[in-house]
Amino acid sequence: MDTNYAGIDYSGTGATCNRDSETGIRYGIIPMYALNDYVYESFEPDYGAPRCPKCGNDAVTIPSHTESDPTGAGQWVSTIQDMPEAYAEYEEARHECTDYACETCEYLFGSESAYSEEPIGNTLDDGEYQGNLDSYNDVWIFKSPYYTFAQFCSPCAPGAGYLANPCDKDTGAKSYCFGHDWFEDGKAPYPVYRVDTGELVPAPKAQS
Repeated sequence: MDTNYAGIDYSGTGATCNRDSETGIRYGIIPMYALNDYVYESFEPDYGAPRCPKCGNDAVTIPSHTESDPTGAGQWVSTIQDMPEAYAEYEEARHECTDYACETCEYLFGSESAYSEEPIGNTLDDGEYQGNLDSYNDVWIFKSPYYTFAQFCSPCAPGAGYLANPCDKDTGAKSYCFGHDWFEDGKAPYPVYRVDTGELVPAPKAQS
């Protein structure tokens, strides 16, 4: 593979899509199969925002408890909250809690109805990395303590860097990436640099 060829930046000159607005580093994309088997455990299913099961509009969360400090001594007490007056005449779903309200349908319902049975995706947010796993089984990296240089992605992800095709430092797209420990043999298939210092991170030496 020619590591001098960066491909085409389909986002266009001056575009800001698929990159971090604070650092200017582009999102990195890598196939899930290229990573260590255990990394799937780092992703959480994403069921999206709660929605009305009747009309599909966004739902409003109904507070279930209030917190008070009746003595003023820092001893907080949690109390079940009465139904807000604005929702008192709404229709209630049978056999469900009243966790959410649809102000269009005037309907109250619980989590069972507010979310789909199947997740719409899987998200990564472990305090170090942020990203998601898309329907094509590709991982998008939105935040990372590391970056590398990669070829530009195809038009389906304009401006992002495709980490499976690393590039030379002088030609590739500066893109967020995973560290060495996300790979089966403990070594990333690209050079890894620290975002905070720009230093190259060597792969751990293989155990003999």
